[in-house]
Amino acid sequence: MTASVPHNSTIAKASSTRSPRTRIDALHTAEDQTDIRLGRIIRVLMDYSTTVVSGTKLAQEIGSTRSEVWRLVQQLRTLGVEIAGHPSSGYQLTAAPDLLLPEMLEPLVRGTVFGEHIHHYYRAGSTNTIAMEAAAAGAPEGSVFLAEQQTAGRGRGNNQWHSAESAGIYCSVIVRPALPPSEVLVLSLAAGLAVHAAVREIDSKLMVDLKWPNDLLIEGKKFCGILTEMNAEATRVRHIVIGVGINVNQAEFPAELRHSATSLRIETGSEWSRVDVCAALLKSLDREYKSLIANRDAPSEILQRFEEQSSMIRGKAVRIEENGGFEGVTEGLDSRGFLQVRTRDGLRIVYSGTVRLATGH
Repeated sequence: MTASVPHNSTIAKASSTRSPRTRIDALHTAEDQTDIRLGRIIRVLMDYSTTVVSGTKLAQEIGSTRSEVWRLVQQLRTLGVEIAGHPSSGYQLTAAPDLLLPEMLEPLVRGTVFGEHIHHYYRAGSTNTIAMEAAAAGAPEGSVFLAEQQTAGRGRGNNQWHSAESAGIYCSVIVRPALPPSEVLVLSLAAGLAVHAAVREIDSKLMVDLKWPNDLLIEGKKFCGILTEMNAEATRVRHIVIGVGINVNQAEFPAELRHSATSLRIETGSEWSRVDVCAALLKSLDREYKSLIANRDAPSEILQRFEEQSSMIRGKAVRIEENGGFEGVTEGLDSRGFLQVRTRDGLRIVYSGTVRLATGH
């Protein structure tokens, strides 16, 4: 069974017997995975940040030729990396790049479950789609898939996620917890707590609000969405993909989103390091995940913390846009993490659907 959480309604076809490694490599080729030599060039230039590095030295370090180094340097420049110099004089970084390359992130997340299998794309359809296919092909737990830009980013309910180039974080991770499918919603809520903690770790003054089940808001505007999808049997999860989209450095949004979306840059008036935000996210998500699978009391603690960090979980007049829609007042989460709403006809459990403040509230 493949499903978005909390929507768990579709059946996945059995995977083929083609070898996992071959299938993952083919997937990466189809999605134009980043040339690993680009990251290696940046790593060498960062290691020798105070000196000019010759084209010959770079060629030796990445196992290529000087002419290929020149081509790769030109490609990095088109991606916004500030590199001074040319083939005859050598090269030097003039500013640390804010690209979510494995070489930038791995030293910062070493020791976490997400520290060894980071995959980067300059452009991809959807990191969640890539991650789900890679998980089915045997990608290990902790695999991370990042894109500088998505051309078909997805939100909950097949909504499109606006993915401006190198302005946000578009990240999907694979986990394989020993959980029954009925308990997976708690993991999605834990991911929201992880984003909340990561942002507050960098700027404790930002008032970040959690909106059930998978949005994060600042001053009522959305800056982060979470899409959790799983492949499961009746009693056990095969794999789960947690997709996180964070608006980081967007200065503006398309007209149709300006009243509902925001970014960390807009709210603080300054640019953020996407590398720092992504590293904080992965470390925070690592803590939440390890606690969940090791601590019997973690699910109830996650639900309690989610309620504490969300302004809409209790005592808010809301409208639920599902099954024709209904209104009521929120009364917290049930033991599985679903939203409880008190209506004129009694207590109702919200399993899916958009939650909005009721008109006039």
